[in-house]
Amino acid sequence: MSTMETVFMFFFIFVAFASCQSPPYVEKHYDQHLDHFNFISYGEKTFKQRYLMQDKWWTAGKGPIFFYTGNEGAITEFWDATGFMFDIAPQFGALVVFAEHRYYGTSLPFGNDTFKKENMGLLTVEQAMADYAVLIQYLKDSLNATKSPVITFGGSYGGMLSAYMRFKYPNLVTGSIAASAPVLLLTPTADRSLFWKLVTKDFSSATPTCYTKVKSAFQMMNDLAAQGASGLKKLSDTFRLCSPLTNNDDYVHLLGWARNSFTNLAMFDYPYPAHFYSNLPANPVKYACQYMEATIDPVEGLAKASGLFYNGTDGTLPCYNIKNEFVACADQTGCGTGPDSLAWDFQACTEIDLVTGSTNVTDMFPALPWTEKMREDYCFKTWGVRPRNTWSLVEFWGSNIGSATNIVFSNGDLDPWSGSGVLKSPNSDIHAVTIQGGAHHLDMRAQNPLDPISVMAAREVEKQAIRKWINS
Repeated sequence: MSTMETVFMFFFIFVAFASCQSPPYVEKHYDQHLDHFNFISYGEKTFKQRYLMQDKWWTAGKGPIFFYTGNEGAITEFWDATGFMFDIAPQFGALVVFAEHRYYGTSLPFGNDTFKKENMGLLTVEQAMADYAVLIQYLKDSLNATKSPVITFGGSYGGMLSAYMRFKYPNLVTGSIAASAPVLLLTPTADRSLFWKLVTKDFSSATPTCYTKVKSAFQMMNDLAAQGASGLKKLSDTFRLCSPLTNNDDYVHLLGWARNSFTNLAMFDYPYPAHFYSNLPANPVKYACQYMEATIDPVEGLAKASGLFYNGTDGTLPCYNIKNEFVACADQTGCGTGPDSLAWDFQACTEIDLVTGSTNVTDMFPALPWTEKMREDYCFKTWGVRPRNTWSLVEFWGSNIGSATNIVFSNGDLDPWSGSGVLKSPNSDIHAVTIQGGAHHLDMRAQNPLDPISVMAAREVEKQAIRKWINS
């Protein structure tokens, strides 16, 4: 290696390291109304909404406000995973704000009583968007930034919210970057089985026999479970479970736990090591498939591959506590863990209709059915609510988004949510960008020397769009 090559190598390593370090933030809170739409039930009662702010690059009073619409988790997690905003904020002289979604993180409207059934009714997309709109107006007024344009950013559910803010509040939001935003799921006629097919496609493309080995492993697990206590013991030992399986319900939970791992490996199939809910290696789908390829027993390979998401590259867990690591809920792709999982479960029971079950026929996963009737029964039993699936057509436009403007929808072709994303521009004011070799909202992450050229190009489209929106 030449001296010049060595210099460039260390330069790129430095850039990668620097771009992965999230800048410090100031944590603030805003007193939000509990209910923006009912003047009687809660009166003037408020709660503390958390938001994070960084003004080191801001041209005060003139520069734009880059506003991240927080999704289903603590806002600090999204601050750490959304480096794109920090990479471009200096170029625009932008103020960076990350707002936490109500009922997540520390933004709990009723404190320790937040997740009681009687207090869940204020967890809606509309209330969260109103929180963001009110906070934006407050920031513009209090910072003497009434003429500062606002650009919303978001990934996944946050990407949906970013787009919806432009739909709903064009008076406040100049433009929106909506990454990996499956907005078409909120159309009752959406193909909800597509998600599992696309996860399967990711793994079938990774190594020659990965798909067939995973599929057969789940079939072999069924055969073992059918043997009763001896089969359940063998599965418990193979998967290194902290508590052995004792009945069919435990076994079904193990299947969901394993499927959830593969789901996350596909979503976070980045070309470099990353920490987002787990310490994952570069190209974790291929990494997991190599486990499948390296073992003679497909079930043993599946156990190792499934453990990758939960144990990461650290490998510090001596055994797996599947009841704590995976929470079964109304979202078949997983609700996360802790209190945040309760909030997302409720949203999946009300306004956010997600995916159907897997089949082991059209996909490689076990046959775990999930129908609209099963969802409705579960939601009524758990939360006392029944979904209203046609409401999304009215409130969130469904697929009828042709009247919207100033939005970039980006989707990676490795992202299983891309099947429900906007892949074709409905008009000249909406950009639809497909990122070849890109996983879940890869473009929202910080620049990295291992980024594919396609994501660099996508970010350029986004930057050009932002500049155009601001200048006009």
